[in-house]
Amino acid sequence: MTIILGIDPGLQHTGWGIILARSNQLSFIACGVINTDAKKSMAERLCQLNSGLKQVVGLHKPDEAAIEETFVNKNSATSLKLGQARGAILLSVSLEKIPVFEYSANLVKKSVVGTGHADKEQVAMMVKTLLPASNAMGADAADALATAICHAHQRTLNNLVKKVGT
Repeated sequence: MTIILGIDPGLQHTGWGIILARSNQLSFIACGVINTDAKKSMAERLCQLNSGLKQVVGLHKPDEAAIEETFVNKNSATSLKLGQARGAILLSVSLEKIPVFEYSANLVKKSVVGTGHADKEQVAMMVKTLLPASNAMGADAADALATAICHAHQRTLNNLVKKVGT
């Protein structure tokens, strides 16, 4: 039994989702979004992300965390800001002594939808199908839950490979 925190990083909106993985069975626990104030300085916004994640971790006590990797944006300033947010998020979770696993956006989508080029609506629909209790949520929380689901699937595959190899 493993509690997994999935994270969809963003400077303005960081989605988070908590699931319980029991063998190949997944259960929804909670999800939400940490919003930062665009009027604040970068340092203050990163502190808001840290504070929000500390609350989530303190409340749900995840065993592992999974975060979506950053894709390179056409706008270098946007990519840099996202990279700073992602770095702060990685540090926040790591300081809580939670192992962090990283997955590409394509692998997350493929794990949940079956294709690496699914759109946000397809991801959200499949998350609701796989975790029916996760009813109303935005795209950021759905993407975070999808990242947690991806990690749960990867853990299962890795365990199967280990068993076959022994």
